[in-house]
Amino acid sequence: MNDHHNGAENAAPQSAPRQKTRAEERIDALDTSSAAPTEELDELRERAERAEQEAAENKAAWQRSAADFQNYRRRMDQQRDEEAALANEFLLVKLLAVADDFDRAIEHVPAEEQHSAWVEGIGAIERKLRALLESEGVSAADPAEGQPFDPREHGAIAHEESEDVPEGTVLREFQRGYRIRDRILRPALVSVAKGGPPAGSGKGGKNDSKSHSKSHHTGDEPDSRE
Repeated sequence: MNDHHNGAENAAPQSAPRQKTRAEERIDALDTSSAAPTEELDELRERAERAEQEAAENKAAWQRSAADFQNYRRRMDQQRDEEAALANEFLLVKLLAVADDFDRAIEHVPAEEQHSAWVEGIGAIERKLRALLESEGVSAADPAEGQPFDPREHGAIAHEESEDVPEGTVLREFQRGYRIRDRILRPALVSVAKGGPPAGSGKGGKNDSKSHSKSHHTGDEPDSRE
């Protein structure tokens, strides 16, 4: 009976091999040689260096873009300021034409109307206009008459023959010039002398020649009676 039992056990089929888990398969797939960790470490280092280089390049590109944007915004702000200043000066030049009209109106007021209420009202308005111009930095330029002609400050609209003053001297001022702070806003319109002695020559035309002749004859002369 025991022999029958032992035979039955020997005749029983063997069980199938146990299937490995995924973790076990990964462990079996690992290269445990000494060279594998070194290669993986080198690869990780290279990847880290590339990532660091890309990060530095991206940062530099971002900084350039930020600087370009700041420069662009600064240029736009400057351009807006310049355009606003030009528009303001254009308006001020128009107001100067109104100031010229006030000057002419007040200059030609009849003597009997000098102290009338109407004329005093016009004068008050003219003073307000002057105060407005001054608040914007606008002031009348120095009178041009008698000064050497300067194309930066004067606009020549006529030339007149004159032997009394050096050539290039401003003879008359037809329209007043104005400054805005430290530069010319509107040049004065003037007439300029021509035909006289050159400027800086020390000759003053007829008047100087007369005085020169007079001084020549009033000097010490030898007595003819000696």
